Amino acid sequence: MRIVAPFRRRRNALPNLWVLLLAAVVGAAGYYGFSHGGVALPRLDAKSQRFGTCGYLSRDNCVIDGDTFYLAGDKIRVADIDAPETSGAQCASEAALGARATSRLRELLNEGPFELRGYQSRDQDQYGRKLRMVMRDGRSLGDTLVAEGLARRWSGRRMPWCA
Repeated sequence: MRIVAPFRRRRNALPNLWVLLLAAVVGAAGYYGFSHGGVALPRLDAKSQRFGTCGYLSRDNCVIDGDTFYLAGDKIRVADIDAPETSGAQCASEAALGARATSRLRELLNEGPFELRGYQSRDQDQYGRKLRMVMRDGRSLGDTLVAEGLARRWSGRRMPWCA
C-alpha cells in the first residue's frame, strides 16, 4: 500500500533567482569594466597605441590639447592639471603655450606604456570626458607637464592664462 501526500512542499525559487541576478550583474560588470574613481585601469601598451593630433574626422588615439586626448574612442581629461587652451585661446601667448603642451602630451603618451587611474570621486566632468590621471612608472604625466611649465596643477577651476 502506497501513501500519497495530499500536497508536496515546494522549494522556494527566490534564492536561486537572487544568485542568478548577482551572476548577471557581476558578468556585465566584468564585460563592460569598472571605470569609477579609485580603481586603476589596466596598463596600456603605448607601442601599439600611437597618438597623433586629432583632426575633424580622426577621434581615435589622438591628442586634442595639453590636457585632453582620445583613447580607443573615449575622451580622456588629464584630471590633475590645467593646460592652456589651443582652440578658443584668449591671447597669442596662451595659444603658443597650448600648442607646446599639446605636442608634449602627444610625445609623453607615445613614449611607452602608461596607466590610467581614477581621480578623486568623480568619473566624468560636466562635458562627459573621463577624468583620469595618466601614470607611468608611478609618476603622473601631468606632473611632467607642470614641471616643464606647460601646465599647472588643477585647482578645481580654470584660471586665465593671459596677463
